[in-house]
Amino acid sequence: MNPDLYNSDDVTQLQALSQIIFGEPASKSNSRRVVRYGGMSRLIKSAKALSYSDAFKQQCGKLPTLMTGDLRVTLHIFYASRRPDLDESLILDLMQGLIYENDRQVKRASLLLGARP
Repeated sequence: MNPDLYNSDDVTQLQALSQIIFGEPASKSNSRRVVRYGGMSRLIKSAKALSYSDAFKQQCGKLPTLMTGDLRVTLHIFYASRRPDLDESLILDLMQGLIYENDRQVKRASLLLGARP
Protein backbone atom coordinates (compact mmCIF):
# COMPACT_ATOMS: atom_id res chain seq x y z
CA MET A 1 0.00 0.00 0.00
CA ASN A 2 1.19 3.45 -0.84
CA PRO A 3 1.00 5.68 2.27
CA ASP A 4 0.80 8.80 0.06
CA LEU A 5 -2.64 7.66 -1.13
CA TYR A 6 -4.03 8.11 2.38
CA ASN A 7 -3.03 11.76 2.69
CA SER A 8 -6.36 13.62 2.81
CA ASP A 9 -4.69 16.70 1.32
CA ASP A 10 -3.57 14.88 -1.82
CA VAL A 11 -5.74 11.91 -2.75
CA THR A 12 -5.39 10.97 -6.39
CA GLN A 13 -6.97 7.53 -6.13
CA LEU A 14 -9.90 6.20 -4.17
CA GLN A 15 -8.79 3.75 -1.52
CA ALA A 16 -11.31 1.28 -0.20
CA LEU A 17 -11.25 -1.59 2.24
CA SER A 18 -14.08 -4.01 2.86
CA GLN A 19 -14.08 -6.57 5.65
CA ILE A 20 -16.71 -8.76 7.26
CA ILE A 21 -16.27 -9.36 10.99
CA PHE A 22 -18.55 -11.94 12.57
CA GLY A 23 -19.88 -11.49 16.08
CA GLU A 24 -22.24 -9.09 17.83
CA PRO A 25 -20.56 -5.91 19.11
CA ALA A 26 -21.40 -4.71 22.59
CA SER A 27 -22.54 -1.14 23.05
CA LYS A 28 -19.53 0.72 24.41
CA SER A 29 -21.71 2.73 26.77
CA ASN A 30 -23.04 -0.50 28.28
CA SER A 31 -19.85 -2.55 27.93
CA ARG A 32 -18.22 -1.66 31.23
CA ARG A 33 -18.81 -3.05 34.68
CA VAL A 34 -17.57 -2.08 38.11
CA VAL A 35 -15.38 -4.55 40.02
CA ARG A 36 -13.56 -4.29 43.33
CA TYR A 37 -9.82 -4.87 43.02
CA GLY A 38 -7.35 -4.26 45.85
CA GLY A 39 -9.99 -2.42 47.85
CA MET A 40 -10.71 -0.02 44.97
CA SER A 41 -13.51 0.12 42.44
CA ARG A 42 -12.46 -0.18 38.80
CA LEU A 43 -14.26 -0.14 35.46
CA ILE A 44 -13.50 -3.08 33.17
CA LYS A 45 -14.96 -4.24 29.88
CA SER A 46 -17.88 -6.63 30.15
CA ALA A 47 -17.48 -10.27 29.14
CA LYS A 48 -19.45 -9.57 25.94
CA ALA A 49 -17.22 -6.62 24.98
CA LEU A 50 -14.05 -8.63 25.72
CA SER A 51 -15.34 -11.57 23.70
CA TYR A 52 -16.17 -9.37 20.72
CA SER A 53 -12.79 -7.59 20.98
CA ASP A 54 -10.98 -10.94 20.82
CA ALA A 55 -13.10 -12.13 17.88
CA PHE A 56 -12.56 -8.85 16.04
CA LYS A 57 -8.78 -8.97 16.46
CA GLN A 58 -8.66 -12.57 15.21
CA GLN A 59 -10.64 -11.70 12.08
CA CYS A 60 -9.30 -8.25 11.20
CA GLY A 61 -5.76 -8.32 9.88
CA LYS A 62 -3.46 -5.37 10.34
CA LEU A 63 -2.78 -3.36 7.19
CA PRO A 64 0.91 -3.26 6.21
CA THR A 65 0.64 0.54 6.18
CA LEU A 66 -2.01 2.14 8.38
CA MET A 67 -4.30 4.68 6.75
CA THR A 68 -3.52 8.29 7.61
CA GLY A 69 -5.40 11.53 7.11
CA ASP A 70 -9.16 12.10 7.37
CA LEU A 71 -11.28 9.02 6.76
CA ARG A 72 -14.87 8.04 6.04
CA VAL A 73 -16.18 4.76 7.45
CA THR A 74 -19.34 2.90 6.50
CA LEU A 75 -20.46 0.20 8.93
CA HIS A 76 -23.29 -2.31 8.53
CA ILE A 77 -23.96 -3.73 12.00
CA PHE A 78 -26.28 -6.70 12.39
CA TYR A 79 -27.64 -7.70 15.79
CA ALA A 80 -29.60 -10.80 16.77
CA SER A 81 -32.60 -8.56 17.51
CA ARG A 82 -33.60 -4.92 17.14
CA ARG A 83 -33.20 -4.38 20.89
CA PRO A 84 -29.51 -3.29 21.21
CA ASP A 85 -28.58 0.36 20.84
CA LEU A 86 -26.57 1.17 17.75
CA ASP A 87 -23.04 1.92 18.90
CA GLU A 88 -20.11 1.94 16.51
CA SER A 89 -17.56 3.29 19.00
CA LEU A 90 -16.25 -0.13 20.10
CA ILE A 91 -15.67 -1.08 16.45
CA LEU A 92 -13.94 2.23 15.68
CA ASP A 93 -11.71 1.72 18.75
CA LEU A 94 -10.82 -1.80 17.63
CA MET A 95 -9.90 -0.62 14.12
CA GLN A 96 -7.35 1.73 15.68
CA GLY A 97 -3.85 0.35 15.16
CA LEU A 98 -5.11 -2.20 12.62
CA ILE A 99 -6.68 -0.08 9.88
CA TYR A 100 -5.80 3.49 10.84
CA GLU A 101 -3.58 5.19 13.36
CA ASN A 102 -6.28 6.82 15.49
CA ASP A 103 -10.09 6.77 15.46
CA ARG A 104 -10.03 10.59 15.57
CA GLN A 105 -9.18 10.36 11.86
CA VAL A 106 -12.77 9.28 11.18
CA LYS A 107 -14.48 12.49 10.14
CA ARG A 108 -17.59 10.85 8.67
CA ALA A 109 -19.27 7.63 9.74
CA SER A 110 -22.28 6.09 8.00
CA LEU A 111 -24.11 3.45 10.02
CA LEU A 112 -26.73 0.90 9.14
CA LEU A 113 -28.34 -1.16 11.88
CA GLY A 114 -30.25 -4.29 11.06
CA ALA A 115 -31.44 -7.52 12.56
CA ARG A 116 -29.35 -10.52 11.62
CA PRO A 117 -30.23 -11.54 8.03
